[in-house]
Amino acid sequence: MNLQSIQKALKEHKVDGWLFYDFHNRDPITGRILGLDYNKMTTRRWFYFIPAAGEPVKLVSSVEKTRLDQLPGRKVVYLSWLELHQQLKNILGDQQNIAMNYSPMNNIPYVSMVDAGTIELIRSLGYNPVSAADLIQLFEAVIDEAGYQSHVSAGKKVLAIKDEAFAEIGKAVREGRQTTEYEIQQFIARRFREEGLTNDGDDPIVGVNGHPADPHFEPTPENSYVFKEGDTVLIDLWAKENKPGAIYYDVTWCGFIGQNPPAKYVEIFNVVRDARDAAKNFVKDRFARGVPCGGWEVDDACREVVRRAGYGDFFLHRTGHSIGSEVHGNGGNIDNLETKDERRLMPGVCFSIEPGIYLEEEMAVRSEINIFITPAGDVTVAGEEQQSLILI
Repeated sequence: MNLQSIQKALKEHKVDGWLFYDFHNRDPITGRILGLDYNKMTTRRWFYFIPAAGEPVKLVSSVEKTRLDQLPGRKVVYLSWLELHQQLKNILGDQQNIAMNYSPMNNIPYVSMVDAGTIELIRSLGYNPVSAADLIQLFEAVIDEAGYQSHVSAGKKVLAIKDEAFAEIGKAVREGRQTTEYEIQQFIARRFREEGLTNDGDDPIVGVNGHPADPHFEPTPENSYVFKEGDTVLIDLWAKENKPGAIYYDVTWCGFIGQNPPAKYVEIFNVVRDARDAAKNFVKDRFARGVPCGGWEVDDACREVVRRAGYGDFFLHRTGHSIGSEVHGNGGNIDNLETKDERRLMPGVCFSIEPGIYLEEEMAVRSEINIFITPAGDVTVAGEEQQSLILI
């Protein structure tokens, strides 16, 4: 934990302090930001208050007095729940706006870790809890140069394995082998391991025709189709280097087994590609002009292209998600559908842009790229951007 950086951020965000809280190790975000060992048994409530200026304060149970000993600051020990409430009041003092890991109306559920009752408690003591969402993004989602280079390195391998997977499908069809979606999924997972990559046990999506109309389709030995001439194919694959601090790379590509894909498939691919590019260009324009850019606004720009083409009702999910050491990170998402993500995109963050059109029981297209905003504010894409269907 970098106390100086946290207090600097609190001043910049114009909040009086950040009140961290946990019970039974339920908030892994707090654990990572403070650098706590969440494998250690914790059975009592604790609070850790970092004011915008001055010394932090630890409030711990008499049963677990040493739980926060590794953190700087003064320690206060409580015995009863009445004493806990009184000590909270003493610790927070005359402060007013207190950042906590919650989101009003649960608009950003990814960071809403503090339960409603605890928020009610802080309000009852006379304080105004405000969302720590942007602070969390700053300390959880900003990637350093080493992390970015690991993202780029993983991307080169992931894209090469993507090409191998499409080639393997084509070879199997030409040779008359009964190769299934599940087998290609496992082919990709094996190649990840061979190349020193990991997907943390979440294997890729490989689907043909109507299967990927379920955006999170999971092929199994029982539900898998055999690839054949005339099939539409979607592969969504994600991985990172198998080392601490590595950052994920996550892309989706589409293809057709044959030389003459259906006109509708070409049409919806082109719409999705254009929507993807509209979102990317929206972010580039905002950063070039120095105008703040929220994830919800990027989602609107992308979704409008799909809506104008007449497929708005078939774009079933947000435009993109934060990417970090977990494939779905804790930074701002590109979303004004599932949530209204008002967090500003900032230098150092990485996220996907992945619009899709899903025609149930027929076909589906998704095109996914990864964007990284450099410390200088340049909007970059690591790796290739699919411009046309792969003909397998």
